Amino acid sequence: MPMIATVLPRAVLLSSLIFLGQLLLGTGAQAQVTAFKQAVAEAAAKDRDLAAFYQDNEFTGIWIGDSAADKARRVALFDAIRSAEDHGLPAARYDAEGLMAKLKSARSARDLGKAEVALSQVFLRLSRDMQTGVLVPGQVDDDIKRQVPYRERLSYLTNFVQSSPQAFFRALPPQSNEYARLMKEKLRLERLADRGGWGPAVPAEAVKPGQSGAAVTALRDRLVAMGFLDRSATQVYDENMLHAVQRFQLAHGLTPDGVAGPGTLAEINVPVQERLKSLIVAMERERWINMPLGERHILVNLTDFHARIIDDGAVSFETRVVIGKNTGDRRSPEFSDEMDHMVINPTWHVPRSIAVGEYLPKMKRNPNAVSHLRLYNSRGQQVSRGAVNFAAYNASNFPFSIKQPPSQSNALGLVKFMFPNKYNIYLHDTPAKDLFGREVRAYSHGCVRVQKPFELAYELLSKQETDPKRAFHSILDTGRETRVNLEEVVPVHIIYRTAFTQAKGPVQYRRDVYGRDGRIWDALDKAGVSLRAVQG
Repeated sequence: MPMIATVLPRAVLLSSLIFLGQLLLGTGAQAQVTAFKQAVAEAAAKDRDLAAFYQDNEFTGIWIGDSAADKARRVALFDAIRSAEDHGLPAARYDAEGLMAKLKSARSARDLGKAEVALSQVFLRLSRDMQTGVLVPGQVDDDIKRQVPYRERLSYLTNFVQSSPQAFFRALPPQSNEYARLMKEKLRLERLADRGGWGPAVPAEAVKPGQSGAAVTALRDRLVAMGFLDRSATQVYDENMLHAVQRFQLAHGLTPDGVAGPGTLAEINVPVQERLKSLIVAMERERWINMPLGERHILVNLTDFHARIIDDGAVSFETRVVIGKNTGDRRSPEFSDEMDHMVINPTWHVPRSIAVGEYLPKMKRNPNAVSHLRLYNSRGQQVSRGAVNFAAYNASNFPFSIKQPPSQSNALGLVKFMFPNKYNIYLHDTPAKDLFGREVRAYSHGCVRVQKPFELAYELLSKQETDPKRAFHSILDTGRETRVNLEEVVPVHIIYRTAFTQAKGPVQYRRDVYGRDGRIWDALDKAGVSLRAVQG
């Protein structure tokens, strides 16, 4: 494929395009031009955007010609096809060989007109794939609610003919540092895989400091190959290996105890091709958010169980979070929205699914169960438990709403952070602080619980209060539910990355807690994405 993509523009220039020039300059040139344009019109007719473009262009070609501009466009297109696999795109989808065959076999102006449109069709497909991804997220997983910033297809063609062709293609992929670093790591791991990967897997379920033997040697060699340990001839799990294991654990979201237990070894033994899949999926995901994220924005990475405030590309605040449990409808969705206020001393309005699914059965068994919760009728009036025959109700006819008033034990804690959305997802405090100490933190009903909610509030208020901590606590101390508007809204992006990067340090990998990245890879594989190196 690289050889074809490199040679094709010149081959075309010396054969089919010279042929076209001969047609246009020879006997009946006007008739040949008419035939070419008619073929373009017919071939483009089935695609509304292509038809509109060529109609506006009077059915003149932008590819099939011997002008410098046409040649530059052809070269840029085939260079972009050649680089498709670098971006984790399905190169076969753009069929460079098929395009070459059309051009080389052209024997008439009509043939060349059809080839002209074929080039534009591939151009449109490649441009959109490179800019906003191959897949439609919601078709892969219902919980990926992301609105991809698709551009009008016609705009690709109109902008292309007005631009430097090579510069146009360079500007299509995400221009983020994240995308550039993911791509760099992908290319690095492909080269590593060609040389045999990270070597043999560690043949043990666990390896502890002080041990020696074949498993320790395999662990040592694998850590060296991965870049977590300097070259060493040690046969013993010594202090240097312990620190290397800790570095590996930190880069994989594991508890950094320095012990290569079952969980750590499972991650150490993940082969190169699996990490390559994570990188390719992450690049596709980055294309789905190929838009300005905001000079200040909040990034919640579900697989990493962390939320971060990003200011001008740098992390200015971070906190651990708890996400939705991996069951039923409790998985946290992925989407973007804008945080515009926080509620201090919030009331918990129990979602109906929880009210009838969890609390109604308890109150049927014991009317005084979950006594910290209050019942309200449709007019907003509080209802006494003693006046209700809970046995008469089920999930479909239960007429009450359930609320928990502000308190230290409120399920939302003492503050919630709102970015109003139809999924009823937000960030909030929680009284269940012990869960933040766990390695895997997927326990909520879908919302995102924050370990350091007060500090998050201070940081958000710092843009509008001279003393944000004092301002926050002056409201908190009243005990009354209070809405505090943010003077500048903050974009919130809830993402899911099993591979992501840092400005410095190793690429980070996380477990596929909901299995979403596995489904994305399967969809990419079905679309034609492949691994260029698949050794262990």
